[in-house]
Amino acid sequence: MIMRLHLSLAVAGLALTAAGAAAQNRVHVDVPDVRVVVPDLARAGRTHAYQGRNNGPEQTERFSQKIKLGRDGRVSVQNIAGDITVTTGSGDELSIDAVKRTRGDQSQLAGVHIDVDQRSGRVDVRTTHTARNDRVSVDYTIVLPASATVDVRSISGNLKVAGARGEVRAETISGNVTMNDTPRLENAKSVSGDVVLTGVSSDGDLAIGSVSGNVTAKGLKARGLDLTTVSGDVNISDVSCERLSAKSLSGNVEYAGTIAKTGRYEINSHSGDVRLVLANPAGFELNASSFSGSIRSELPMTAGEGSTPRDVDTGRRRRGLPNTHSMHATFGDGSATLTVRTFSGDIVISKR
Repeated sequence: MIMRLHLSLAVAGLALTAAGAAAQNRVHVDVPDVRVVVPDLARAGRTHAYQGRNNGPEQTERFSQKIKLGRDGRVSVQNIAGDITVTTGSGDELSIDAVKRTRGDQSQLAGVHIDVDQRSGRVDVRTTHTARNDRVSVDYTIVLPASATVDVRSISGNLKVAGARGEVRAETISGNVTMNDTPRLENAKSVSGDVVLTGVSSDGDLAIGSVSGNVTAKGLKARGLDLTTVSGDVNISDVSCERLSAKSLSGNVEYAGTIAKTGRYEINSHSGDVRLVLANPAGFELNASSFSGSIRSELPMTAGEGSTPRDVDTGRRRRGLPNTHSMHATFGDGSATLTVRTFSGDIVISKR
């Protein structure tokens, strides 16, 4: 069956709407959907929280299988409770190693199965439960050809993929997602966990999201980036993109990277600071606003109509003056568009 988790922030949305109406500074954060396909989930019991890790000595059972996949094959791994680690090797062989773990009775391991479905150029690996059981987890270690496509999903577990040159997709509900040196990443999402990306690129648009966790990316290249978190920080450095949407409801947003000549960049935070460290920008048009914070720029800009330069003063709050700040200005040739909004935080723009 298919389990779809969609978290709605209706209460938070009402609060933002009321605050935004007062400040004309609306911040909307879309919570990412996470679809996790898990066979026989109804019979698996309450698997979202692996129980009993400290209720006795650990019992384990190992599984190992090698399959000739092909260099451009496709691999999917769907887990219920446990980590999935994917690395690459030479040749065209797929290696699957798994460890079932429980601190309950040894017999509980027999109720959890590792199903491998092999077809031409494709292998699907699934964890299935034949009895109500929430005391067993399965950790997977997958080694696949470097150019193969991989799709990993889990309900409760960390996901790690390193060195995969084919298309990569990773989604978990409760766990961290870590991607390293994956030049064709398509998405990376977690509901309750951090998302960490290093050396990642995409020819098109890339969606990265978490509900309760930080989003961190370094050495990221893509045509378009959509970065979303509800309760956490967004921190991206050495980034190159033509379009950016970065949103956090309760956290800071920091962007350190380049600004494309005709790029479009939109950054929103409700309860947090926004800091931009720009590398040799040719120019941009800035539209910035903060209801209860300051706006500062280390770059020389020409103020436009609607700016309130006197409000761009870090000392206004200490002097008890009203804190409705907005800044409309142009830097350089003004070819790019930079829109930055925060309700309760400062906005700082600097040059690397």
